[in-house]
Amino acid sequence: MSTIRLLPEALISQIAAGEVVERPASVVKELLENSLDAGATDIGVALAEGGIKQIRVVDNGAGIASDDLAMAFARHATSKIASLDDLEQVRSLGFRGEALASIASVARVKLASRAAGAARASAIGAEGGSIGTAEPAAQPEGTAVEVNDLYYNTPARRKFLKSETTEFGHCEEVFTRTVLSRPDVAFTLRHNGRVAARIAPGDPAKRVEAALGEEFARSMRPVAADGGVLKLSGFVGSPAYTRATRDAQYVYVNGRFVRDKLLAHALREAYRDVLHGERHPAYVLFLEIDPRGVDVNVHPAKIEIRFRDPRAVHQFVFHAVAKSLSASAAEAPAAIATPAVEGHSITPQFRQAGLGLAQPVAKYAAMFAERPPGAALAPAPAKDGAAGAPLGYALAQLHGIYLLAQNSEGLVLVDMHAAHERILYEKLKSALDSRAMNTQKLLIPATFHADRVDVATAEEHGSTLNLLGFDVAAISPFALAVRAVPAMLAEADASVLARALLRDIREYGASRVLTERRDELLGNIACHGAVRAHRALTIPEMNALLREMEETERSGQCNHGRPTWFQMSLADLDKLFMRGR
Repeated sequence: MSTIRLLPEALISQIAAGEVVERPASVVKELLENSLDAGATDIGVALAEGGIKQIRVVDNGAGIASDDLAMAFARHATSKIASLDDLEQVRSLGFRGEALASIASVARVKLASRAAGAARASAIGAEGGSIGTAEPAAQPEGTAVEVNDLYYNTPARRKFLKSETTEFGHCEEVFTRTVLSRPDVAFTLRHNGRVAARIAPGDPAKRVEAALGEEFARSMRPVAADGGVLKLSGFVGSPAYTRATRDAQYVYVNGRFVRDKLLAHALREAYRDVLHGERHPAYVLFLEIDPRGVDVNVHPAKIEIRFRDPRAVHQFVFHAVAKSLSASAAEAPAAIATPAVEGHSITPQFRQAGLGLAQPVAKYAAMFAERPPGAALAPAPAKDGAAGAPLGYALAQLHGIYLLAQNSEGLVLVDMHAAHERILYEKLKSALDSRAMNTQKLLIPATFHADRVDVATAEEHGSTLNLLGFDVAAISPFALAVRAVPAMLAEADASVLARALLRDIREYGASRVLTERRDELLGNIACHGAVRAHRALTIPEMNALLREMEETERSGQCNHGRPTWFQMSLADLDKLFMRGR
């Protein structure tokens, strides 16, 4: 007797529904995609009890002809593809022909539609996989789908649903994803009869602000890259705008929201140089690619994809976002937003010698007179002068740690150690990449005690040390002498720099130090070489630092992702002193 049997059609549909309809949010996603594929420009979503009791989606799209209503509930029936060639270049959001059939197998569904140009509308019902008969109905052009009592016939699945608040939260997230994907479409979301969101059509920037809030909108930087077969557009949050979770990360491929490890890795790498601690960046990005270059038929939920040339996509996205994030202060005034991030506690000093700032100091020295240590304020620069420099011109030093400057917007506060650390780091990277690390011979070599392993490391990896701008030689079995350092670090403690470098080479090997560990190594060297201690600066020295910041990529953050400067507008200052009240 055979133990293999065909499953009933209703059970087959319910099994399929398990992959497509995970929770109410899954239903909202599928129905919204159908509305957009139908060309809708106005879509309304109404939920009851988090979508568990009812989900209703109404659109003004192309509608469905009366004769096709019953077919809309049939499994694997769709108007969006007809051949393998179509499947290999899918341009629509839906294409599998499973959504309505799966939903109808685990809920009570009503579908009313009026096709464009049709004299009247029709409606049909489906419940537990059983499809009714189309009947005349009152419905404007477009489609209305009502889903009631989700999982009413599969109580075991219904028990896995969470509270009404939680399920609504998931539905709202799907709504937000869809809203971000189509700024040209109007959307409305209601829950339990109350309007939760009403979003009018607008340009992409306004749509992002409407969906994610003013704080993100103030910090975001535009991304626009065209590689011919690949295009990337959208917005990335400045490194100062970070989140504790990944809840504000939206990536779309050909208009479809996706979660892709390759793209996520490319974006993490783009932020690696500027992100603080365990924080997460925020972004809304749209990748356009030839549909033949991406496989969207990986999972029934259609949220996972595969690229035919993953390396090319990774590099394109990485470089496009990194370029946007690397804008200097002069190029990215949007970075002037004041983020809620921890301050920097290291006390710096700023020395002219050895920092590559001689030219800026000479250039701006004539503009400001030097002041003695502890003097009050320098004369305020003319407004025209401040307008020509994004970070303005120096006014004073605060506790030997912060620099105060005036620009056309108001007051600029700079953490001098953090700012100088970023300047050194970028210079070191550029010099190493171009194999043009200028060295400075020390008049008196810096000597320090070393164990035999350090001595052996210095002797064995002399070429690596030279490449990094260091000349370190053994003067005894237990002592090393630093005879030269990178010119830009001439004022730093040479023995401290050499010890840190040798420690990394010992632990990771010379090849890793120059490849995967390169940025971390240079960041540590820059941190050791950046200005410290309490030393009063002259006005020209302060202005030289400001000009270097304006010309340096990623100057808004130090190597650890902390901010280097904040802007306080005149309006902010007026509020502090309650002016105008």
